[in-house]
Amino acid sequence: MIEKDQLVDDELLDDLEEFPPLAAGDVVAPGYEVISHLHRSNNFDVYDAWSDERACRCIAKIPCPDLLDDTRTARRLLREGRRLKGFSHPHLVRLYESLREPQPTLILETITGETLAHLIHRSKRRLPTSDVIYLGLHLCSAIHYLHRQGILHLDLKPSNIVSERGLAKVLDLSIAQPPGRSRKGAGTDQYMSPEQARGEPVDEAADVWGIGTVLYEATTFKAAFDLHEHEDEYVQLERRAEPIRTHRRLPAALASAIDACLEPDPARRPTVDGLMESLNALT
Repeated sequence: MIEKDQLVDDELLDDLEEFPPLAAGDVVAPGYEVISHLHRSNNFDVYDAWSDERACRCIAKIPCPDLLDDTRTARRLLREGRRLKGFSHPHLVRLYESLREPQPTLILETITGETLAHLIHRSKRRLPTSDVIYLGLHLCSAIHYLHRQGILHLDLKPSNIVSERGLAKVLDLSIAQPPGRSRKGAGTDQYMSPEQARGEPVDEAADVWGIGTVLYEATTFKAAFDLHEHEDEYVQLERRAEPIRTHRRLPAALASAIDACLEPDPARRPTVDGLMESLNALT
């Protein structure tokens, strides 16, 4: 099953103490019993749970305790459920059902792997180049599918990707939206594209940036933009990402493809199909 995320900042640790998650044995929704708490983001708790109806483990996602009465958070979660219900792709997590009572809850398939964030945190050796290439291809495939459905993901990052038996699966569509105006501050600071950080209109190029940040970190085990480099600023608005070969020797074509995803000007980034074509040429 998904490993607990090991990268929890001090603010979230304080939040866990003030608003503790449900304990093992608690009922997260009718017919679903908590096995363990897996992860807390700014808005949602994720649990390993047991489904009486299916007689199997599953994942339950609900608003954090202090947001259970927040209608905006509830709408985001239920909107994610509506989108996932209509999607079917091998590199997207599968939805079992969406519940409104006693609180908004998504029931998702259990993925027997670990997040890319956890893999990076625990590993002593960086990923082989071939693994990075196939990770990129899997992400391109999932994002290409979402774009064909008229949706941008807008929150691609290592903690939203799970590796399961060599397959990457993308999680969390809670801030996904059609192309157009983005809400300033919606997303994860160090992984947002510059246009997203500024609250400008976004299109498919914003997700290409997201793929680039994931591949950069998966390759180097170093984030392209350090969250703590500048207080209260988006680093990606202040400087370009360092060329990836500053941190690791890579085939020139792979390095160029990843660096191109992190072009500040969205018009200069490759398309998802173009990136997939470049990565396929390396297999």
